[in-house]
Amino acid sequence: MRRQNFTDDTVDYAAVGATQAPDLMQYPPEHSVPAEDAWRIGSGEERFVAAGESLFSWAPLRSEELSITDVRPASSEGYAGVGFDADGAPIAPSRLEAEQRFAADGTPFVSPGAGVRLHGKVDGHRADAELRVISVFEEPRRVGFILGTVGHSIVSGEELFSLEWRDNDEVWFVVRAFDRPTAPTYKLFTSRVRRRRKALFARYLRAISPLYTS
Repeated sequence: MRRQNFTDDTVDYAAVGATQAPDLMQYPPEHSVPAEDAWRIGSGEERFVAAGESLFSWAPLRSEELSITDVRPASSEGYAGVGFDADGAPIAPSRLEAEQRFAADGTPFVSPGAGVRLHGKVDGHRADAELRVISVFEEPRRVGFILGTVGHSIVSGEELFSLEWRDNDEVWFVVRAFDRPTAPTYKLFTSRVRRRRKALFARYLRAISPLYTS
């Protein structure tokens, strides 16, 4: 479904928020390939806070072979983000008002409705895309955001990045996604979609936890 308050272009897929659905892996959006993984990256509040700062400064998209340009926060009268219930159904905006924050290099932090251009290669193929922040969530023990494709990518779909500070004090980095191939070769060989996604997940993890080696 389309959201009425996106600034500029809206996303190029219908199942907005499906990465939040508990049954994503069993019932992904039509013609898409789902994926999810989770890694323990440390423990304690300090690790959780530091990883959160890294996450919101776009670290997963600024890893080896990947870079971002043209980060465009939504205007004050534009898109405010979407919230989701436990089943992934859209509810109230994730944020109505938020002070814009910036990374050390001056790049605006992730914010609801922000647009960004991704550049690079993954698994020998281009990873260029235009993306839009669908939702941002900041809870006491869970933070993250959802990205959706706007266009110019070999796949169409959504990614969810989250950090969880669990009750046992462990900090986990969780990524969920679904990809609908748009490039002819990816439509014919969905194994390439899975291989591309696995390579992306590995880059995301190394960006959030540089000590990860396997």
